[in-house]
Amino acid sequence: MYSMIQPPTKKISKESVKVWRITETITNLVILAVLSILLYVDNYFAWKEWIGWTLTGLIVLLFFHAIWSIFIEPILLQKYWRYDVSEEFIQTKQGAWKETHELIPMTKVQSVKLNQGPLLRKYNLYSISIGTMGASHDIPAISEKEAYELRDKIAHFAKIKEVD
Repeated sequence: MYSMIQPPTKKISKESVKVWRITETITNLVILAVLSILLYVDNYFAWKEWIGWTLTGLIVLLFFHAIWSIFIEPILLQKYWRYDVSEEFIQTKQGAWKETHELIPMTKVQSVKLNQGPLLRKYNLYSISIGTMGASHDIPAISEKEAYELRDKIAHFAKIKEVD
């Protein structure tokens, strides 16, 4: 009665690990700078003692979070992110511990966008954003050639017309 839908097999680019590591490093450095300034201001103005302890605790937590988000998480994201496109569905699958498998019917797709920020541009990568009536679905860090082919393929299957 029902046909078995094969799980997605295409992986995102290995360069995505570098992009995510750079992004997380910048984010963690900015947060560390803000917390350090607050800790300095705490000592300068002699705020309540618990504020200094709280800020110190947050810096320690940030250290452990930085180890996770810079060194471990990008590898896991790249390793477990899968996608595939057929005439009927767009499939995405992600997650090492909590696995999420999404099927997006082509009949519900309303738009397809390519996104590229400065770091993605440096590594010739794009993220694809697929808009449906209720939500937006992303496929991160795909090579430039593959991203354009995938965008055109999705637009063709979903019968999206270009607007002048």
